[in-house]
Amino acid sequence: MQRQTLFDESDARDALPKAVAAERRLRAINSGVKVEGIVADITPRNAHELLSNFPLILDGTDNFETRLLLNDAAISLGIPWIYAAAVGSYGVTMTIRPGETACLACVVENNEDSDAAAADATCDTAGVLNSAAGVIASIQAAEAMKYLAGKSERLNERLVSCDVWSGKFQSIRVARNPDCRACARRDFTYLEGEAQPHITMCGRDSVQIHERSRKLDLGELGRRLTAASTPEIRHNDFLLRFLVPPYEMTVFADGRAIVKGTKDAAVARSLYARYVGS
Repeated sequence: MQRQTLFDESDARDALPKAVAAERRLRAINSGVKVEGIVADITPRNAHELLSNFPLILDGTDNFETRLLLNDAAISLGIPWIYAAAVGSYGVTMTIRPGETACLACVVENNEDSDAAAADATCDTAGVLNSAAGVIASIQAAEAMKYLAGKSERLNERLVSCDVWSGKFQSIRVARNPDCRACARRDFTYLEGEAQPHITMCGRDSVQIHERSRKLDLGELGRRLTAASTPEIRHNDFLLRFLVPPYEMTVFADGRAIVKGTKDAAVARSLYARYVGS
């Protein structure tokens, strides 16, 4: 996608997962840094495992269900994190320090007047302008450098938003909600798996299948699909992709799958059960 400058057309041709492509690109830019791309979907089950032992978490996700899971996990672990989002020409970011600042749940839950909660535009309806993502990511990165350099007193700790089309910037102080579900009552609804997983893909006519209780042998699956004359099978070390006209399926070794060409979860699950197994 045009806004994702870590990737190029060769990554798409090789069907590389974003984590792998990003790792390779960052290593090529600076061989002196340690980068580990993990091909996994963050869930309540693995959030602590993936996020523990890091001094800071940066948000690069694309839906509020996942961001609120990050919020729950960061607060429970006591790790600061920096929220960032963009849609259309608009971007927003906020640095969150557990126990010291408002958290994302303070901003978006039971607060219909907030920009983040009230925005009607989505990736599907408005897309994302690359310059909006670039501006908000640069602010996010600057906040990260302040924190990692030990300059916490220089952190903004406000909800910062900008619209690169209109040239409008705002900085809003957000007070902690004394009755916040997450940072006050420590009721980690998303971390405890009570919230439904996000299944539709931002800006794509696709559904994600969350089947993490199984491990798949992608080689064996590929041979089975080839024997069934399934068209256009592509397979690498990380995923297997094939066509089920008019749909395209991408299957990962941990059992996850993305079904492109529908937003109907029932259709996606039916295809998964037919071609991968129930």
